[in-house]
Amino acid sequence: MASDVDRSTARTQAEAHLRALVGRDDAVLREDQWTAIEALAVDRRRALVVQRTGWGKSAVYFVATALLRAAGSGPTVIVSPLLALMRNQIAAAERAGIHAVTINSTNLEDWSRIEEEIAAGGVDVLLVSPERLNNPSFRDNVLPRLAATAGLLVVDEAHCISDWGHDFRPDYRRIRTMLADLRPGIPVLATTATANARVTADVAEQLGTDVLVLRGSLDRESLKLAVVRLRTAEQRLGWLADHLGELPGSGIIYCLTVAATQEIAAHLRAHGHNVAAYSGQTETTEREALEHDLASGRVKALVATSALGMGFDATLGFVVNVGAPQSPVAYYQQVGRAGRGTDEATVVLLPATEDRDIWKYFASLAFPREQLVRQTLAALTDAARPVSTAALETYVELNRTRLETMLKVLDVDGAVRRVQGGWEATGEEWEYDAERYARVAEAREREQQAMLDYLATDACRMWFLRDQLDDPDADKCGRCDNCGGLDVSATVSEAALADAEEALTRPGVAIAPRKLWPIGLANLNIDLKGKINPLPAEGRAIARITDLGYGQALRELFRPGAGDGPVPVPLVKAVIQVLDDWRPAADGIVYVESLTRPTLTSDFAEGLSRYLRIPVVGRVAIVNHDVAAGQGAVNSAQRVAAVRRRFALDPGAQTGRILLLDDLVVTGWTLTVATALLHDAGATGVLPLTLAVES
Repeated sequence: MASDVDRSTARTQAEAHLRALVGRDDAVLREDQWTAIEALAVDRRRALVVQRTGWGKSAVYFVATALLRAAGSGPTVIVSPLLALMRNQIAAAERAGIHAVTINSTNLEDWSRIEEEIAAGGVDVLLVSPERLNNPSFRDNVLPRLAATAGLLVVDEAHCISDWGHDFRPDYRRIRTMLADLRPGIPVLATTATANARVTADVAEQLGTDVLVLRGSLDRESLKLAVVRLRTAEQRLGWLADHLGELPGSGIIYCLTVAATQEIAAHLRAHGHNVAAYSGQTETTEREALEHDLASGRVKALVATSALGMGFDATLGFVVNVGAPQSPVAYYQQVGRAGRGTDEATVVLLPATEDRDIWKYFASLAFPREQLVRQTLAALTDAARPVSTAALETYVELNRTRLETMLKVLDVDGAVRRVQGGWEATGEEWEYDAERYARVAEAREREQQAMLDYLATDACRMWFLRDQLDDPDADKCGRCDNCGGLDVSATVSEAALADAEEALTRPGVAIAPRKLWPIGLANLNIDLKGKINPLPAEGRAIARITDLGYGQALRELFRPGAGDGPVPVPLVKAVIQVLDDWRPAADGIVYVESLTRPTLTSDFAEGLSRYLRIPVVGRVAIVNHDVAAGQGAVNSAQRVAAVRRRFALDPGAQTGRILLLDDLVVTGWTLTVATALLHDAGATGVLPLTLAVES
């Protein structure tokens, strides 16, 4: 153990590094920060720090890094899922003379150079995204060297390790392997702002024995919380247009879907607000530019999904959530982006009735049932060679995201292994822990109910969030709307409401054509591959199911058990408006037959025939009733096979340009296969038109 003199010297040096990091000569470490740094850099222990956002967790590991590097230790490895946070932290580290680099999915071209620099000892800090830990080349070539030479391992957002956490990520389970491979005496720091008592205990147990757990107050003294209940999407959009300019500084408007970010950003820009949309689909260079614009105040707001996470040096004056996240813990994490470096920040939640539908979708991505897992393992065993995820889709009815997530879990459990070229079975026995998966699912349902309770509570809102995180010091904040410390107007001007209604009642979204056949169709005895030729034309739909405007009417039309019937009159008017804007030149109409909604689809075709004065010249008919509606919809290859078995084109005069009608686009493969059938029958062009797109 270090002497008291050594500790005193270490603290003096630590505070010098802190001043360089934050750029202030008067900066000093708080006692709890020094306790964490001392455990890491002096005592070489493992520590779990559960502290509020903005507490200074990144200062702890950068200062500890500087001390350890000065003592001759190897580089610090930081595992973090937030790319935006990585970029902020690299800039902060450089200010303190710490050379930091990152390896993640957005800088593939730099990996070789960075790996060489790490091997040469020229890197102080490596920030790595969790999915890199299971990349075969990184796992086999880089990770062992890091485990052997690292001076400090930092696990940021450590709640992701625990499947009890609100944001469990299978990639994080690979950290267990890295922990086991570290040399004795290498300190480890796990940090999070969003761990309740159960998650804290789970993460601490995974870190090993003799773990220092530092858990502080989770109060955010700068945040003033409010909930504004507005009945309709038009009112919420109008409220934003009216009140965004009143909110302090720059901030984030969080949305639950990518479509909502684009729709809201476009409307606010049209009303003079300097905002931009941001999501996981935003191109990397643009994301970086937008992050800089937000941090520097050059934009009023980014309208973003949860893909946006800013670092400790971003000073934001507000966070508005349009739609509620599915747990109070996730909400606490998002609102924590505001109020850093400022005395006050406004946080407003605008809940929507459709939030629960989106939560149900996220819940559908849970760990698959045992039959599908066994089917996957059997396919890999039978192949006796590496199989790509795309090829596995042809054997297992899971979409790409769920299949990839399941394989990562199986990898950490030892049943499969990611290798160059795909995945292979290891032959190890594997047990399906149905009881644990059920308990996790039940925990998610409780979290959703707690979020609904947060909306309805008349108690202190900050107390409610802190209580959900098992903060023993939770008390009334005196700052929120229920405590009387914040009064947020729920009024929406008539002009803003009218503009929002016009925007949301303007129907029409493009249906992007599929351009390539799925990989591996030969495994299903289908001779299709490569580019789809001729390329299908772009189509149109009234709206997405998740849209703010017509989305509600379409969700009602297509909800399970809604029954069959003609196209509702408001949607008929919307289709006519779409046609007036689109103006497709067609010679005839063909519609896709539906077993569950035969009246809806036939009425759709007959009504358009009368309106456009062109004949219905055929239908894509159901010829195999053994293939259920939607079968195979979770992955592309399975869906193409199911559609080809289920449907056939009725013979008829289907030449010229055809307006192809369907009720709902889920994957796009029904329209794609039907288009191919029409081209084979002599059609010179096919223009898809549907009532709705699922996402």
